[in-house]
Amino acid sequence: MRPLRYGIVGGGFISAFQLRALRHVRGVEVAGLVSRRPPEKLAAYVREHGLGEGRIFSSIKEMAPHVDVIALFAPNFARVEMVEEVVDAFKAGAQLTGVICEKPLARNMAEARRVIKLVEDAKLPHAYFENQLHMKSMQATRAQLAPIIQTMGPPLLARSSEEHAGPHNPWFWDPARQGGGVMSDMGCHCLAVGWYALTPPGKGVRFLEPVSVQADLSLLKWGQPRWRQELLEKHGVDYGRTPAEDFATGMVTYRNPETRQLVKSQFTVSWMYDKQGLRLALDGIGPGYAFEMNTLRSPLEIFIGDQAATATADAETALEKSQSSRGLLAVQTNEADLYGYTDENDDAVAAFSLPRAPMLDWHYGLEIVRLTMAAYLSAERRATVDLTDPATARELETYVPLIQQGRGAEVLGR
Repeated sequence: MRPLRYGIVGGGFISAFQLRALRHVRGVEVAGLVSRRPPEKLAAYVREHGLGEGRIFSSIKEMAPHVDVIALFAPNFARVEMVEEVVDAFKAGAQLTGVICEKPLARNMAEARRVIKLVEDAKLPHAYFENQLHMKSMQATRAQLAPIIQTMGPPLLARSSEEHAGPHNPWFWDPARQGGGVMSDMGCHCLAVGWYALTPPGKGVRFLEPVSVQADLSLLKWGQPRWRQELLEKHGVDYGRTPAEDFATGMVTYRNPETRQLVKSQFTVSWMYDKQGLRLALDGIGPGYAFEMNTLRSPLEIFIGDQAATATADAETALEKSQSSRGLLAVQTNEADLYGYTDENDDAVAAFSLPRAPMLDWHYGLEIVRLTMAAYLSAERRATVDLTDPATARELETYVPLIQQGRGAEVLGR
């Protein structure tokens, strides 16, 4: 079988990270790249590492006839428009076998419904990328505990967190373009992995039924004058006028439809983790057992003193979002694999080559958007959101968070 030809849309951080992952994936080549600015560095990386032709195209329409799968790694605010372009190209005769969407599927439920309708009306297969479910540590945990869970019962509590010191690009900080703050950016990860960690082995990813969401959102570090000024100068984003949350925490309650058992998933995300760099953490508790994972636990540590640190050009060679180029550094030698990016691409390649259903599709992504919107609504109401209430379900369909509307001061007190 010839390799599956990827066409990547987006020239930013996540596209570069996905290319690092694709170095370890069989049966795929990067045949095309599209970005608002010609992604010359990404194309050079593709060719340097033998990942494919890495041809730069001016548009999705131009690229589509030359690829099998289009992977949307572009900013959230362009999502609907780009799905429209993909579907138009498919209807015009491009022989696409699938389309991938990086998390989140959309900024709100209306946008999520729109992109799903587009691909399903066109009968175009789709996969949703949420890397943390694919992490080898997550999959190994489930495999190791499978016989224990069969005897003792599924986990009852999961606690997940993702934290770093803040995004790379200006649009991530803009609540209107990104869709909110850290809850939209990273909360979707924790909602997904917490749900999955509680799901019994052998059951589908949407087996547990979401019952309620309770959340608290705050603007802590980046609301202070010094840091607001840094955001304004560095990214052109004014949190004095249109603030977004830099800290979010909460709880989702799920029900097992077979046993009626209620289980809990707690989440915490922040953009103010001024330690080594990106940290993903997950732990869970079941009857008679427990598990725990922390990505900052590395088998490799390096110490760099003050004098030697002058030779360090890029702190992020050690760890994504690294905050230091000196001292005792936790070094992850293969972050793309550690965080699950390699395995999610393996799954996509298998799904679109065989073909078969991917582990995650856009309907799953829609459910993560719904939980995210419920978290924003809970913070606005300062109350638990009942997902089983029909009126609330209808409200979420058209709901746009105040923070996403640029009215974050009404929620965050700024």
